[in-house]
Amino acid sequence: MFKSMHKKSFWVMLVLVAFSVSALLTGCGSTKQEPAAKKAVIGLSISTLNNPFFVDLRDGAKAAADANGMELIVMDAQDDASKQLANIENLIQQKVSVIIVNPVDSKAIVAAIEAANKANIPVITVDRGAAGGQVVSAIASDNVAGGKMAGQFIVDKLAGKGKIVELEGIPGSSAANDRGKGFNEAAKAASGLTVVAKQPADFDRAKGMKVMENILQANPEINAVFAHNDEMALGALEAIKSSKRTGVIVVGFDATADAVKAVNDGTLNATVAQKPKDMGKIAIETAKKVIAKESVPTTIPVALELVVKK
Repeated sequence: MFKSMHKKSFWVMLVLVAFSVSALLTGCGSTKQEPAAKKAVIGLSISTLNNPFFVDLRDGAKAAADANGMELIVMDAQDDASKQLANIENLIQQKVSVIIVNPVDSKAIVAAIEAANKANIPVITVDRGAAGGQVVSAIASDNVAGGKMAGQFIVDKLAGKGKIVELEGIPGSSAANDRGKGFNEAAKAASGLTVVAKQPADFDRAKGMKVMENILQANPEINAVFAHNDEMALGALEAIKSSKRTGVIVVGFDATADAVKAVNDGTLNATVAQKPKDMGKIAIETAKKVIAKESVPTTIPVALELVVKK
């Protein structure tokens, strides 16, 4: 009997010890658990996703955000400045950490940037600049230099003599202003060149074709076309082809996949290459530094090059 009681006591003690150890371990595991790190949320307001250039910019930003463990909210303004203002107000309401904006209009965007400033949300511009508001960093190619590069190509091809058409981007956008400025500086340096027509086609292929059709009807002689982007250049090519005109030099800007193919096919003479995916990536990396309270350059240039048939 004594042996039996002793044996029972031993097993009761063993169960109690096991229970205590389990409780202790469970208690240790449940106290002061570190919360999971919250993902940084970045807002990206794009002028339009109806343009391959900005699709590439978005994709570059998305890949960089994923690689850095960030959440990216993309909003498409559809080339509407008032819609872009509403998009940015939405991002402010969501309390994103940083807003990256590619403005539809450099002046119209100022109110949205100032609203973000008031909410203490840092703003970065990409590809196009802003005419006001506090921007921590502006990421873009040198559009004046790119316009001059395109203009000089035309000057050289025409040996300084000829009649040129300029298809302009969205009026008021920094890209249109700067590309036009650089192009006209190069054209004016050649006294034998005349810009016979200059008209906005809003960076749009269909509008580029329509505007070019009208210009061709009004001008029996045209030697070259400079379009502020590839979409308009490709539209102009369609209009030139339909009109049966030949020998017209056409130069675009952006080096989108369609434009580079057209250059290699020999239909588009040249395009100025920007690197939209790099722009998107740099914008996210800059946002990450801003969140970490690191200093960032106020302007970050992205390299340009002229793409011609090899």
